[in-house]
Amino acid sequence: MIRVLFCCHGNICRSPMAESVLTHKVKALGLADKFLIHSMATSTEELGNPPHRGTVQKLREMGIPAVPHRATQISASDYGKYDYIIGMDRWNIKNLTRMLKGDPDGKVYKFLCFAGSDRDIADPWYTGNFDETYLDVVEGCEGFLRYLKENGEI
Repeated sequence: MIRVLFCCHGNICRSPMAESVLTHKVKALGLADKFLIHSMATSTEELGNPPHRGTVQKLREMGIPAVPHRATQISASDYGKYDYIIGMDRWNIKNLTRMLKGDPDGKVYKFLCFAGSDRDIADPWYTGNFDETYLDVVEGCEGFLRYLKENGEI
């Protein structure tokens, strides 16, 4: 079982979008039984809230079901529950490292590193551009799946 946790600031835009896109992709590949995919926040601002309407609308537009979701916050105890803890931007990575009390097992990754990029995924909460975020999320998911295949995990 490959256990994946996507993290962003509020857990209502980028990380639930990534959770939904990767879930959709692994189902299409017939690999759903090999994955546990979830998402969480690094902040407390949106706890309990559903995904942002822009995220839901973009997923619907692309024919991707939004996974059932309410924002939750990551804690140090979550570190042992996942193989990959994937942040959307450099601030997420900084906060994850602090909140998880380090990364001794090398589980924390910046999402687009799997696509060969150090770019941040812009937060559509601020930019309003869910189209751009979606394209970056797809790029990250495809890169992540390639990474897993190249490393013999799938």
